[in-house]
Amino acid sequence: MEQQAAGQTVPGSVTIRPPFDPEIEPILAALESFPTLTSESLATFRKLVSGPPPGVDPIDFTVGGAVRVEERQVPGPEGAPDITLVILRPSAGASGLPGIYHTHGGGMVACNRFTGVDQFLPYVAEGKAAIVSVEYRLAPEHPDPAPVEDCYAGLLWTANHADELGIDAQRLLIAGISAGGGLAAGVALLARDRGFPTLSHQLLLCPMLDDRLETHSSRMLDGEGAWDRNDNLFGWNALLGSRRGGPDVSPYAAPARATDLSGLPRTYLECGSADGLRDETLTYAARLSQAGVSVDLHLWGGGYHGFEALAPHAAISRACLAARDEFMRRAIGPDGTCRT
Repeated sequence: MEQQAAGQTVPGSVTIRPPFDPEIEPILAALESFPTLTSESLATFRKLVSGPPPGVDPIDFTVGGAVRVEERQVPGPEGAPDITLVILRPSAGASGLPGIYHTHGGGMVACNRFTGVDQFLPYVAEGKAAIVSVEYRLAPEHPDPAPVEDCYAGLLWTANHADELGIDAQRLLIAGISAGGGLAAGVALLARDRGFPTLSHQLLLCPMLDDRLETHSSRMLDGEGAWDRNDNLFGWNALLGSRRGGPDVSPYAAPARATDLSGLPRTYLECGSADGLRDETLTYAARLSQAGVSVDLHLWGGGYHGFEALAPHAAISRACLAARDEFMRRAIGPDGTCRT
């Protein structure tokens, strides 16, 4: 297979894509200031995604005082630096809460431990869950296996300190979007194969699972959408270097490579039909189900990458977020009705 340097275009012609949902398509114009990812543009890209857009108020992670925010430095993988976790718990205090372990998105190359956490804050503010979100090392400065091993190290610490954190170690789920979804899937595989901890659920939201870029959807966006094939190629090359697309890629780095998906926790997957990560999401869902895993799959017609965050008030986004919320509330509910 031909290897590509970071920033080069994917070989082959662009394939046909479904139309974008007309209500959310105009939002894409606001993303034109975001450069296509290259080694030269990475620093600019990181600055653009490190905080709220101009004119948008920062997120109140305390939710008006209902949530206690704490940061901890905890041991990283053996021989590696410590990692930072942000821990969000109900200010009123509680014990035996479900734990949401969060791995942020950003194409393996950007963003931080606060990115995307806001989607889970309501459950903490309502006293129904606690969140631990990990700051993992980013590629290309820290290529595979640094990101996934950092994420696993944070999960290990969380499980070992569950009582201290007020978390029920038997009700620990992992969640991530985009690159964070891929890392969540990789960590779930690591936890299964290393025998600890046991996860109750995994939420893989438009997950980045396959480095090979051989699917129809992985080639259908070129200079359009919120994450096109060139951005995707850059992220995978940053993570894997010359190994990308070749035979020596770990399933923990690219979970689509895993040959055995049995024994994984109940899985929620979602993706838009006009997202370049669509086909790897659908294939992973089918393979999980064939391996005996209980799967909830949602494909949103006309959705592009991250549409529900970029256009949260659109009808398609409200439907997506409602489905996700319904699953989450069952997953963290007192009787664990979504456990199996």
